[in-house]
Amino acid sequence: MEPLRMEVMQDSLRITFVLPGSGHHPVGGFKIVYEYSNRLVARGHKVNIVHPAIFKMDTQWFNRPLKWTLYLKRLIDKSYFPNSWFALDNRVNVLWVPSLRSKYIPDCDVIIATAWETAEWVAGYPRSKGVKYYLIQHLETWSGEESRVLNTWKLPLQKVVIAHWLEEVANKLGESAVHIPNGLDFDAYNLDVPPESRDPNRVLMLFHNEIWKGSADGLKALSIVRKEKPDLRVTLFGVPSGYTLPSWVEYHQMPAQADLRRLYNQAALFVAPSWSEGWGLTASEAMMCGAALAATDIGGHQEYMKHEMNSLLSPPRQPELLAKNILRLLCNTDLRVGLAKYGNEYIQQFTWEKATDRLESILCGRKNE
Repeated sequence: MEPLRMEVMQDSLRITFVLPGSGHHPVGGFKIVYEYSNRLVARGHKVNIVHPAIFKMDTQWFNRPLKWTLYLKRLIDKSYFPNSWFALDNRVNVLWVPSLRSKYIPDCDVIIATAWETAEWVAGYPRSKGVKYYLIQHLETWSGEESRVLNTWKLPLQKVVIAHWLEEVANKLGESAVHIPNGLDFDAYNLDVPPESRDPNRVLMLFHNEIWKGSADGLKALSIVRKEKPDLRVTLFGVPSGYTLPSWVEYHQMPAQADLRRLYNQAALFVAPSWSEGWGLTASEAMMCGAALAATDIGGHQEYMKHEMNSLLSPPRQPELLAKNILRLLCNTDLRVGLAKYGNEYIQQFTWEKATDRLESILCGRKNE
């Protein structure tokens, strides 16, 4: 990647982000960390990103021989890098380690856990690893026992959350958290095709195997819509799934950023059927590109979606109601175009400059603690 050019700070930090695994395929939470890393090194900070082969505390190497083999393979071919889907600044120090034991972690001023599994490790590191932070991007009970996940919110780490609903979770647990909305890359995703010029029957949706992503609900809603709109054109994108999709679906596996921008700009509307999101990243990208949104009414969407203003929202796990909103947008051009245009205007406030300014000021303010 061509390095970003920004003013170098005199008071630079050594910052380590700790991720839960390899960066070889697209993950929204990883993307946020990579974006912060690019912008922080451009401001003169030294940034490490640690990718561990094993990131759960209770997993032992001798129980996972395949993990050892994979660790060695990625070490040799460097496939832990996100090169296939994200352009990291070459000034970012990318590390691939066997586990998150302290000996594999560089000494720094600041260390940031980015998932509940990594928070357990970071909490126990010596002070030489840096002042401890916890970037919370979701309530990750889908990947661990609820009590164990929630216990990480109570660890002696400074919490940073990406959405108001996560701040509310922290407050209910008696914890304080700083709210920093995600930044969005308007160079990567923006409006190329006016909403009124698009094929009104073209619909786009992310497909994901995780049940809470609601892909099955989205497909059910779209199948309902097709009964009234047999000329509906449905496009899905995502990582390899092994799932047999309906014959009426066009599928794009791990599209490159430029191809995904094209898909967003072709779509008259984007369907976001998740049961839960920290921040619905793909839906926000679709809004940036001028698609109207039919989405579920959840915390991770409410951060930037407003019902009847820039989107149509319906309760999660109710594909019939989602289908009604999709039909409203397909059958009412003025409504669809109006929501899409206001959505594109509204989303402009979420810039990476604002997000990085806020994170940087927090990290610098705590440097000498």
